[in-house]
Amino acid sequence: MKSKIKPIGRLMIGLYLVGLGLAMMIHTGLGVPPWDVLTQGLQHQTGLSFGVAATIISAIVLMLWIPIKQKPGIGTLVNAMAIGPFADWNAPFMPKLDGFGWNLLWLILGLVVISMGSGLYISAHLGGGPRDGLMVGLTRVSGWPFWLVRTLGEAIVLITGWALGGTAGLGTALFAIGIGYFLQIWMKVFGFDPKVANPNTVVPE
Repeated sequence: MKSKIKPIGRLMIGLYLVGLGLAMMIHTGLGVPPWDVLTQGLQHQTGLSFGVAATIISAIVLMLWIPIKQKPGIGTLVNAMAIGPFADWNAPFMPKLDGFGWNLLWLILGLVVISMGSGLYISAHLGGGPRDGLMVGLTRVSGWPFWLVRTLGEAIVLITGWALGGTAGLGTALFAIGIGYFLQIWMKVFGFDPKVANPNTVVPE
């Protein structure tokens, strides 16, 4: 299905949904995504603030784009600037959740929202965020299914972050296992094929 929303609209709505889904996951207290575990691990080892550690990791990930010829776009910059504020804006509106079952359901819904938002903003072809762009690029050059590349990537990041002292929970494991599969579904829904498309190339309307 090809979205009729213009690229900049897909970018901003998609990033908003990613921020909303992240706020939903954080609200449950059941664990953060693997990349945040890695950031915590680097923070634990170096004494840097969470924000500085996250920025360093993003810079390293962007350097990994060079050998696979993945190019950034305006979406790469907006991604770095927008998701955190979007998550903060949505945090006060999270409902009160009583019991493990409701928290688990809310976490899974957050994962679905994150994957939907990621699929929408990636399909804008305005440039992926550092992590999403790396996974899309690795899928393109390897020819492997996106879900497999993403799941392996999340697992490596999670194990590394945990070994460095980051904190993982049930939500972390569910994110690592599920994000690749859900995101592959949403990219297909929004008409994006990571094996052939470079997300910094705008597709003519």
